[in-house]
Amino acid sequence: MALMIPPVKLKWLEHLNGSWITDDSESISTREGVSVLYSKLLTNKEVVVLPQQVLCLKGPQLPDFERESLSSDEQEHYLDALLGSQMALAKMVCSDSPFASALRKRLLVLQRIFFALSNKYHDKGKVKQQQHSPDNNSGSSDLHSVSERPRSSTDALIEMGVRTGLSLLFALLRQSWMMPPPPGPGGLNLCNDVIHTAMDVVSSLPPLSLANESKIPPMGLDCLTQVTAFLKGVTMPNSGADVLGRRLASELLLGLAAQRGSLRYLLEWVEMALVASAVVSTMEKEKMKACLLNQEGLIGYDCFMNILMQMRRSLGSSADRSQWREPTRTSDGLCSLYEAALCLFEEVCRMASDYSRSCASPDSLQTGEAPMLSETCEVYVWGSNSSHQLVEGTQEKILQPKLAPSFADAQTIEAGQYCTFVISSDGSVRACGKGSYGRLGLGDSNNQSSLKKLTFEPHRAIKKVTSSKGSDGHTLAFTTEGEVFSWGDGDYGKLGHGNSSTQKYPKLIQGPLQGKVVVCVSAGYRHSAAVSEDGELYTWGEGDFGRLGHGDSNSRNIPTLVKDISNVGEVSCGSSHTIALSKDGRTVWSFGGGDNGKLGHGDTNRVYKPKVVEALQGMFIRKVCAGSQSSLALTSTGQVYAWGCGACLGCGSSEATALRPKLIEELTATRVVDLAIGDSHCLALSHDNEVYAWGNNSMGQCGQGNSTGPITKPKKVVGLDGVVIQQISAGTSHSLAWTALPRDRQVVAWHRPYCVDLEESTFSHLRSFLERYCDGINSEVPPLPFPSSREHHNFLKLCLRLLSNHLALALAGGVATSILGRQARPLRNLLFRLMDSSVPDEIQEAVIETLSVGATMLLPPLRERMELLHSLLPQGPDRWESLSKGQRMQLDIILTSLQDHTHVASLLGFSCPPEAPEALASSCGLDPSYGAPGTNPDTHLAEILMKTLLRNLGFYTDQAFGELEKNSDKLLQGTSSSDSSQPAHLHELLCSLQKQLLAYCHINCVTENSSSVALLHKHLQLLLPHATDIFSRSATLLQESSWNGSIREKLRGVIYVSAAGSMLCQIVNSLLLLPVSVARPLLSYLLDLLPPLDCLNRLLPAATPLEDQELQWPLHGEEIEL
Repeated sequence: MALMIPPVKLKWLEHLNGSWITDDSESISTREGVSVLYSKLLTNKEVVVLPQQVLCLKGPQLPDFERESLSSDEQEHYLDALLGSQMALAKMVCSDSPFASALRKRLLVLQRIFFALSNKYHDKGKVKQQQHSPDNNSGSSDLHSVSERPRSSTDALIEMGVRTGLSLLFALLRQSWMMPPPPGPGGLNLCNDVIHTAMDVVSSLPPLSLANESKIPPMGLDCLTQVTAFLKGVTMPNSGADVLGRRLASELLLGLAAQRGSLRYLLEWVEMALVASAVVSTMEKEKMKACLLNQEGLIGYDCFMNILMQMRRSLGSSADRSQWREPTRTSDGLCSLYEAALCLFEEVCRMASDYSRSCASPDSLQTGEAPMLSETCEVYVWGSNSSHQLVEGTQEKILQPKLAPSFADAQTIEAGQYCTFVISSDGSVRACGKGSYGRLGLGDSNNQSSLKKLTFEPHRAIKKVTSSKGSDGHTLAFTTEGEVFSWGDGDYGKLGHGNSSTQKYPKLIQGPLQGKVVVCVSAGYRHSAAVSEDGELYTWGEGDFGRLGHGDSNSRNIPTLVKDISNVGEVSCGSSHTIALSKDGRTVWSFGGGDNGKLGHGDTNRVYKPKVVEALQGMFIRKVCAGSQSSLALTSTGQVYAWGCGACLGCGSSEATALRPKLIEELTATRVVDLAIGDSHCLALSHDNEVYAWGNNSMGQCGQGNSTGPITKPKKVVGLDGVVIQQISAGTSHSLAWTALPRDRQVVAWHRPYCVDLEESTFSHLRSFLERYCDGINSEVPPLPFPSSREHHNFLKLCLRLLSNHLALALAGGVATSILGRQARPLRNLLFRLMDSSVPDEIQEAVIETLSVGATMLLPPLRERMELLHSLLPQGPDRWESLSKGQRMQLDIILTSLQDHTHVASLLGFSCPPEAPEALASSCGLDPSYGAPGTNPDTHLAEILMKTLLRNLGFYTDQAFGELEKNSDKLLQGTSSSDSSQPAHLHELLCSLQKQLLAYCHINCVTENSSSVALLHKHLQLLLPHATDIFSRSATLLQESSWNGSIREKLRGVIYVSAAGSMLCQIVNSLLLLPVSVARPLLSYLLDLLPPLDCLNRLLPAATPLEDQELQWPLHGEEIEL
């Protein structure tokens, strides 16, 4: 008897997909590399070796040939049976040779990698954008319906009167300028008198009086627009107004811009001032109106400086002003309009830079690199105080926000079930409120009327606390090192200590979480969850309804890995359901009790394993929240979706039910940056630090000044005007809001007075400045109104700095690229054009910095990006050197961006492009039938790209061979020059495309008629002959320089990174996993590859030991270690 090769059982674990995707799959080209990856399969028990089966050596029953006479047909039959038996035995025995064993391991590793890629990045026919496109459309129309209320007849009459009055006033003012000035000293023109009066009124207003446009009636905004347009026309020297009128108009425009507080209006004023100054400069050159020129292009010095100082005071500026310019004051109290414009622009850029630097980054705050921006923290509390959870002397409910000095040193606050936890900046924790079941962690079950410090053994600094909003109360906390403590009620094992005991002091959770770095925890009503740094989700506690996600209803008393998902970034536990969010924000899963539709799957069924919420696919989600009977999701664009039932849906009814995520229309006019959910009420924090609340208000927890009935639509919490709220927390029936900057999310304001506006108008103005004033940048005579090249270049640097700051802030705040609107392409083209121009070094450095910061924001949609890449990649061996500096940088940025696996899958047509959800499908070049079942992916662009990439790799390989062949008679020292080295991006992108193409063909069992198979055939029909040529040249080179060891060593490096190296090994092995019908058309190319490969192998020193090892194996009867 002999032993068969051991059979194996395959069980791919989805939570390990992420690690397999990041592994270097090309390492299978070496036996050492494949051995490491195969060991990983065994370690993770994804490949389980089954007991060996005994091979029966008994052959066919043969007759007694001496005694029996057999016909020729019978003899033929017995001979065939005997030959077949021997062939089967030989096949089984030889399949356990070292080569066969290594091949089997390669195939298993490739199958695992292909499964991971397909499972994570291939849509398999789903049209993800169909779920949210209607919502987006309805959202925009609803926004108009909300903001544009029906006008009454009275409103129409008032508007008509105001418009008519303004038109009449403007006409009279223009006519007044045409008349000669009144006789006598001190006579003031009627027009100038009106503007002067308006200026006095604007100057008397408190700072930023017109900044909140949401509080200004539409008619008022329309009046401002008309007045601004009129004044802009007046400021031009050829407007017909006199010199004083033009000066007063400039001052009033600046005053209005400062009061409105938006960067947009200040940039408009700078643009107006520069244009007016340029006209004045032209008039001076032409010596026109010489007698009046000494008063042209000026503005009142005191007026300008008062506005500038008001801006500085409003933002609390205390910086040293010595390095900043201020306009030169003339003897009659005026200053140059040009100097004022540059001074204002410098001030705005400085404010934006200061704010950009001061934005709190979670990473820097964790490591203590960023200082806290405010030394004191103001905390406001409202809602139920029945157990002293708000640390107020009375236990009466508080109906609107009240400043609570007891919480003054808070960094983070967690509102739980009638209790509150406060984390200070040093990581210590204090608690107050209801103490039953030890939920406060103070060692007893007593209520605590004042904050009392918890003790952690061993001592640790706490980063975040989460406390349940219902059931009997339990609490979790994780430390700055990622360890997890728990305390409180232990029923169902929800504390994770392996039992159901109540724990009255914080206790460190051991077991599966030991050694893990936890980045998120959530305490549900009867269960708990934690997310580790490597994206693993652990759940424990009550298991009914499937809320733990393990496929059953069993409870767990220790943290247990949820095996069906990976790459998790955040989790939230509700009453009987759980919601998880992926690290990249692209995927939301939910599982558990589905009553009232709170899972968002379109039904009320229970779900026992994580299931993707399809309606949110294609969006970028920043946060998820699970409540009692509802759930929330916050998008990267600041929109809020809700599903489930009750007033938490925010749709105007407390009886409503939504089985799928639905946009909360009342919040579409604001940008939300954070969410919190209690048992049955919700809080939202807007980008301008306003707090909104909706849901159950029986204890005044919505902060409306009353406790009458539920709040069915989000309403602004009263009493917080002027308070810069940065964080919020919602308990079972109480709420808190405070001013300390958060440490778990980037804090970026979409708008900051005078200097930051993350909207398209900002990028439009900056693009306009750059386009207008970059012309003639190298001319000896700078464009008007700049008196010197130095000032001209300084202005351009300021424009680039302000642009860079806004791009950085947009990225830091997770703002969608759609914020650039139609400015992305022209800005990108402009910046790369500047890279190619012979601009001064200081300008080029500023351009490079801007491109480096905002590359991902400025990149075009995926399909357009690939077309651009194809046009940039050299089409011949001499083209690479001909690329300009800007083209090289653009090529590098695009290649880097395309290496993302999501983009590669989209390029091949296996998934929806990431941009599609945020733009119309047509703008991304999508086929209308994209994603429909039974349709083939569109691979035309991918075919062109793969052909171009392979051609470029071929150029580098030819160049490297040329160098080796030229120097084959010399001893080579060192490495080749970096100029001729192959860009890693080209090789990596082509490998990634090939890998996903092979994965798709393998997992989906494609037929020879598939467009993906056609793409694979076309690609390999180019690659295999190229590899054949490489092997032939390599063999010839080795034969001619067999004495030269340095040539052999360098040749190894050339082959490995070429199309005939690790890339080819992966392809040839992968073909064994595909149907024979797919591989058959490539057989002739593969056969052509064998002779030169065999010739090369015979010349390599490692070939003989491997061949001897293979030949010795049958003699030893056992597998030799790889």
